[in-house]
Amino acid sequence: MKNFKKETGGFTLIEILLVVAAIAILAGIVILAINPNKQLGETRNASRRAAVNTILNAVYQYSIDNNGTLPTIPTGTCSLVAANQVCKATATGTCSTGVDLSVLTTLEKYLTSMPIDPTVSSTDGSGYYIAKSANGRVTVCAPSAEQSATISVTR
Repeated sequence: MKNFKKETGGFTLIEILLVVAAIAILAGIVILAINPNKQLGETRNASRRAAVNTILNAVYQYSIDNNGTLPTIPTGTCSLVAANQVCKATATGTCSTGVDLSVLTTLEKYLTSMPIDPTVSSTDGSGYYIAKSANGRVTVCAPSAEQSATISVTR
């Protein structure tokens, strides 16, 4: 009679490596399907849409409270002109370039603070632009939108 050893139920190194490789391949496919960069870009764009609407709503609330008078807004189109960029609220209340909408944040009546674009690194500008057409319609836009999105609101 031959003496055979009974299997103990352990896994061989090859079996473990095959399982790890299969899990790695599946994880890679899931990460590519989720596309984190696209998801993050869409999140930042959603933040920009909310901020553009918030700024425009504050401007019109100010207008309602002041008998139809708008804050000082340049006439033209909402473009990447430094004079059209909404300033960040500063501690001194000064705005060296761009559109000073600090009347909206004074005493936090219309805005607690001016929204700032998620990717802006400017020291003075918020990353949002504003302009008034010849017939008084106000446009606020976010030119830094990602994934070829156009974020602009006019009223």
